[in-house]
Amino acid sequence: MTGTIFDIKRFAIHDGPGIRTSVFIKGCALRCLWCQNPEGQSLKPVLWYFPNRCIQCAECIAVCPEDSLSSAGDKSHFINIDRNTCTTCGKCAEACPTTALSIIGEKVTTEKVVAELLKDRLFYEESGGGITLTGGDPLFQPEFSLSILKEIKKYKIHTVLETGMYASAETIKKFIPYTDLFLLDLKLFDDDLHLKYTGVSNVIIKQNFKILAAEKQNILVRVPLIPGYTVNAENLKKIKRYVSEIRSDIPIELLNFNPLARDKYKILGVPYDLAENKKLFSAEEMESFKQLIKD
Repeated sequence: MTGTIFDIKRFAIHDGPGIRTSVFIKGCALRCLWCQNPEGQSLKPVLWYFPNRCIQCAECIAVCPEDSLSSAGDKSHFINIDRNTCTTCGKCAEACPTTALSIIGEKVTTEKVVAELLKDRLFYEESGGGITLTGGDPLFQPEFSLSILKEIKKYKIHTVLETGMYASAETIKKFIPYTDLFLLDLKLFDDDLHLKYTGVSNVIIKQNFKILAAEKQNILVRVPLIPGYTVNAENLKKIKRYVSEIRSDIPIELLNFNPLARDKYKILGVPYDLAENKKLFSAEEMESFKQLIKD
């Protein structure tokens, strides 16, 4: 089994209990305007350009077979990329002496991923940790993601699946025997707003949430706090009420806004609507949001 990933991060501590290794599976059905990992949205590889690493040698321009690269004439941003013609063949990245150009997205086998995950087995055992599949969304490559979980469970390692739940009910059910904890994203309760800001309806998402809750799965609901989108009393209270009515023991975690995501959009040459939001919510602000979802 092969699939496409865009990162493996060791010693993660925020995506499940204990010390974990997180595998970032490429591809996602949603197009959230605030996406924290825009490089993970498409299943295809993407070309990143880091202007601060560029020594302006122009080697990349010379080797591009599609003439997709050109000089911007700007010392702070030397290379322009025509992403309509770029095929991400990787020749520019190979020629770059400073890794200012990098291809994000690697096709790998299940065996290779599992071998990497097992390197930290001792840390999992000592800390009560394990592995987390995230993305993108692991459900965008369901068979590949499932193959990783099946193999890793042979070693009795704790598994976490972080997902937006946009998949068929049949797909969701396949993951139940191999997942110890589901980290479920609920962003916007209102379906019209969900469609407007993520590109898809949340009807399927809510149906899958009910399936997992009815199956008595271990669930943590996470709500990203996005200024101007998810951060309002009505949305947070509706999500809280919805979760509690389905199963009162399911906890809800509020995720602070991450302003650093704007750098990824800059690297990708993609506009970012939240570029002016430059700071995390304060401890006082976070506490006020938490009060909204308390019983």
